[in-house]
Amino acid sequence: MLNFTIRRLLLAIPTLLFISLVIFLLLEASPGDPLGDVPLTVPPEVKEKMREALGLGRPWYIRYVLWLKQFFWVEPLYWIDQMLGTYFSEGMQRVISFQSRSPVFDVIVQRVPQTLTVVGMSYIVGVMIAIPIGILSAYKQYSWFDQLGTFVSMVGFSMPTFFTGVVLIIIFGVKLQWFPSVYDTTHQVTDWSSFLVQVRQMIMPVTVLALYNAAQISRFMRASMLDNLGQDYVRTARAKGLGERKVVLKHVLRNSLIPVVTVIALGLPTVFGGAIITEQVFKVNGLGQLLISAIHANDIPMVLTLTFIFAILIVTFTLIADVLYGVLDPRIRYD
Repeated sequence: MLNFTIRRLLLAIPTLLFISLVIFLLLEASPGDPLGDVPLTVPPEVKEKMREALGLGRPWYIRYVLWLKQFFWVEPLYWIDQMLGTYFSEGMQRVISFQSRSPVFDVIVQRVPQTLTVVGMSYIVGVMIAIPIGILSAYKQYSWFDQLGTFVSMVGFSMPTFFTGVVLIIIFGVKLQWFPSVYDTTHQVTDWSSFLVQVRQMIMPVTVLALYNAAQISRFMRASMLDNLGQDYVRTARAKGLGERKVVLKHVLRNSLIPVVTVIALGLPTVFGGAIITEQVFKVNGLGQLLISAIHANDIPMVLTLTFIFAILIVTFTLIADVLYGVLDPRIRYD
């Protein structure tokens, strides 16, 4: 297992470098000018100096190498300095956003808590709901519970989040006025009453995303459980006199979780990436909204950094899923 993990980590390095190059070239070929929003009153010579300060006057391959150096060397040194009080990154140029003229990672760090609070909680709730529903739907196949679970899952997976979000806003935010329709990102939790306010404004966006995640994962859980319930080892375990609860939860569930782990692991990067559409609907000032605004402003450093972070998360959680295969199924060995 250790040798497999090391090989995958070494293979991830050229993979991520290739992904970063593709993203950079795509953004380089995109139309638009990062300084297009500069007022016309700014003299041309000043605008040219601004362009040089942002590194726009250099060839693309030089800017790409500089971005790699800033991402993998300067930024880690800066955060080490922040934690340890050292000065390793003093005088080094960090990744600067074209839009805000501030370091990209500082802006990302400010947005991460909002995304993790809403999207992260919705993913946890979705997984906690999906796995029990999938188990019971498979075990009680064609029962009223299975039919109801199938109907809810199909509705939740078929309807886009922007539609369900708008429906919840109209019903519970406008008509009934139970929950706020706009998420207040400036709200701070200081006492019990402010905590309740935070919970109220999280209910609708968390519900929208949890319903979508639970619908997808529960279908995979049900299909995997049905596939394993008919296997020979299940009949053998029952013939040996094992209790039905032990057969289902210890033997069937463990093998059924193997394909579901892939779905859950590949969905985790979306927690950090943010739910772009849902954040737009509820005005959550998270990473999804940051990415949209950066694309509109042609902010290449911000878009490049965010998308590359998402790529790193996908590669990382894919590796974690492969390692978990060996933990869940003793038959799988990588060495």
